[in-house]
Amino acid sequence: MRRAVEEVLLGGGRIWTRQEVAERSGVGRERTVEIWRALGFPVVDDDARVFTDADVDALRAGERLIEAGLITEESETMMARALGHHLSRLAEWQVHTLWAWINRDTGAPLDGGELTLHAAALLPEMELLQRHVWRRHLAAYAGRVLTEAEEGALATQGQGQQRGRGQGSGWGEDEAGDEAAGGSAPSRKGAEVRDRAVGFTDMVGYTRMTRGLDSSELVRVLDRFESLTGDVVADGGGRVVKTIGDEVLFVCESAAAAADIALELTARAEAEQRLPQVRTGLAYGAVLSRFGDVYGAAVNVAARLTAVARPGTVLANTALAGELAGMAAYELKVLRPVSVRGYSRLRPVLLRSVSGQRPRDAVNGG
Repeated sequence: MRRAVEEVLLGGGRIWTRQEVAERSGVGRERTVEIWRALGFPVVDDDARVFTDADVDALRAGERLIEAGLITEESETMMARALGHHLSRLAEWQVHTLWAWINRDTGAPLDGGELTLHAAALLPEMELLQRHVWRRHLAAYAGRVLTEAEEGALATQGQGQQRGRGQGSGWGEDEAGDEAAGGSAPSRKGAEVRDRAVGFTDMVGYTRMTRGLDSSELVRVLDRFESLTGDVVADGGGRVVKTIGDEVLFVCESAAAAADIALELTARAEAEQRLPQVRTGLAYGAVLSRFGDVYGAAVNVAARLTAVARPGTVLANTALAGELAGMAAYELKVLRPVSVRGYSRLRPVLLRSVSGQRPRDAVNGG
């Protein structure tokens, strides 16, 4: 039964050894080992027949992208690692979902033939959905890039003016010295560095809350948190980078968009009986985007601000506060510096909506 299901999912049987795959694809043996490991699969014995025709085709496709100059051997490995990381999580969820559906009638014996038929029928539908969502995201990101290119020098000039206002907006000592110590990653092929707003939002008291929940209740809480944060971030024009248990990391092109998202998340969580309060840290600065993830001092600062924020509050770094200076929709209050890991004098700025109620002290221990 396992072999039959595998052949449906893999599009054929495991018929080739590593050396045969290398010969048929034209990719060196050591290179195939590197790519296979980057995808997240363990290295197998040289004489083990574990590879399929689809594996050969995938290696050939990678070689064509290299020949076209779109990627290098180095970036192909990084791309394989990113694909393996993200798609393995999706595959795990899909298999669990299918398995739970097949076993919904616990009294019935497992029918191997029925399982194979279900897999053969549902796999094309799942592939269609994944391809559609992927193309929609491609179109969305391509649209943003083309719009930025069309704006050209005018956009660059406007961003420079905004940065100038932020730096000279009277917010006092920034944490720039400490951020420089943390460093922002250099630009390199396959990566992009530009100023962005970064936000971390987490559920307060999550660890304590989970002790009193069974698995089904915990799933409902996590599903609700992910639905809420995903909807609010998408509606606000941001992008969810990843969720890590009780925490979501998102990025926005502007400080105002990040501020609106953070304030809306706070208000929605307050009104949501099924969720605890949330707290958010925001930072603005140079962000390295690489294979779907983000890096840099702004990311670190946002995380540190979240850790010291009080429940139901939003803290920003002075760079983001400077971007919001003069906007009537926000109330900003500079708080005393705090010492956190990596930053000895991080100066939080309490962010409120002008129409919102006055929250309690914003910094833990402050």
